[in-house]
Amino acid sequence: MLEKHCRECGCELIEKELKGEGCVPYCTRCGEFRFPMYNVAVSMIVINRQTRTILLIRQYGRPSFILVAGYVNRGEPLEQAVVREIKEETGMTAERIRFIRTRFFERSNTLMCNFTAFVADDSEWNPNSEIDSAEWFTFDKARENIRPNSLAAYFLNAYLNEEE
Repeated sequence: MLEKHCRECGCELIEKELKGEGCVPYCTRCGEFRFPMYNVAVSMIVINRQTRTILLIRQYGRPSFILVAGYVNRGEPLEQAVVREIKEETGMTAERIRFIRTRFFERSNTLMCNFTAFVADDSEWNPNSEIDSAEWFTFDKARENIRPNSLAAYFLNAYLNEEE
């Protein structure tokens, strides 16, 4: 069970059978089932259609490259979050996006939803303060330069393996 206490009253949750759902956290004080809550984020393999290269970024003073990513706002469709995050972080407009896969990231209690996002070129490049630096890489060089053993590497390698 992920959540140990009720988010409404703070009472310790128990596991209780819910018809059709299996065992679900339950608050005996509120008399309510408390389905697990988690964050949702998008990560994007940004591809420059003109040069057929992939954008990798560095953030927060870390030396390794990762994918552009960000949290989904409450009520926001994933596809809209992809377009918004790319525009906010890079200044570029995603022309076409495609869902790839998801993976849960335990450390931040986040469901990461991965997409490819195609931009026409880098003429709109105007990074915000979240990006320390960025580079466009060929597909092979992107694979070599992504942070090893990271969720970004998992998504990038899965995409590149399917493209081969």
